[in-house]
Amino acid sequence: MSTAIEAEIDIKQPEQVGRVVTKRKPVFVKVGDLKPGTNGHTLAVKVLSATTVLDKKSRYTSSYTSRPGAAHTRISECLIGDETGTVLFTARNDQVDLMKPETTVIIRNAKIDMFKGSMRLAVDKWGRIEVTEPASFTVKEDNNLSLIEYELVNVEE
Repeated sequence: MSTAIEAEIDIKQPEQVGRVVTKRKPVFVKVGDLKPGTNGHTLAVKVLSATTVLDKKSRYTSSYTSRPGAAHTRISECLIGDETGTVLFTARNDQVDLMKPETTVIIRNAKIDMFKGSMRLAVDKWGRIEVTEPASFTVKEDNNLSLIEYELVNVEE
């Protein structure tokens, strides 16, 4: 009986040996092109400002916490931008250390979250932030996409 189950498992899991994974080149988007409800964005931006929103130490500071990093929660709202506009970025925990004013960062696999009807850019566990060499562009500060309020409208057919 166990061999039938093993054979069934073998059929459902194809061999991965010899498979070549080809990575595709990242497609960089501009801040001005961001839309609500989208994800998978890769951007090169400058950090203009960073404001700490939450800096909370856990009541349980022992080494027996259920998840790593649970002892300290940090959230910072950072105004980031490029030559097309600016948007608020929500940095969490270790991301806060990377998002210092006047640094240039590459944000990979970012998503748009909606907060009180306005757009916020965020990176979850599937994304990545890396500090890079200073960019040559000047940030267009008068086009803040986070100041635009959106309203969800349900359309009946």
